[in-house]
Amino acid sequence: DFPLVLGGDCSIQLGASLALRRLGRYGLAAVDASADFRHPGNSAHVGAAAGEELALATGRGQEDLTNLEGLRPYLRDEDIRLIGIRDYFHDDRAELAELKIPTMTVAELREWGIPELTLAVVQTLEVPPLEGYWVHLDADVLDPRVMPAVDSPDPDGLLPHELTLLLKGLVRSPRCVGMNVTVYDPDLDPEGGAGALLTDLIVAAFTED
Repeated sequence: DFPLVLGGDCSIQLGASLALRRLGRYGLAAVDASADFRHPGNSAHVGAAAGEELALATGRGQEDLTNLEGLRPYLRDEDIRLIGIRDYFHDDRAELAELKIPTMTVAELREWGIPELTLAVVQTLEVPPLEGYWVHLDADVLDPRVMPAVDSPDPDGLLPHELTLLLKGLVRSPRCVGMNVTVYDPDLDPEGGAGALLTDLIVAAFTED
């Protein structure tokens, strides 16, 4: 009833977006430290889907990934919400603002209140013509002090209790149709503590208070 997809890196989000595009028009709540919006229009170095999946899903990039089954774009710009991006990624935020893709930084979440801001995000994703939305969770949204087992441990991220509040608000809407979890690297977590934390946070998101 509720798919929970586990995978190696953020490119797995393309699979979910393509599957939902086959069914209709769906939104995306991307909980991620970075925008993953690199494409030929803003970078001379492309070719790693894990850092480009939002750009690819919106039709920017190489044809064999952006137009599978002739369904480009899998996501519309206006149907994406990016939550938890680091405050110092100014260039990414500027481009996204021009495209009218809402972003909520770590500082903004803390300033406005995570439950309140999450509720506002969900309300914008629960309206027609969207038929629902998917949640994309990148483990690097957490601060590397508590989640070091990621490939890009950018500082000043969310703390565990903050991510729990955010996920609870996102996944409990009846319009949320699934979630993927990615970027956790067990090779960087030999004792398993970071993996156990991530598991507990996901379980807590679905657990009734």
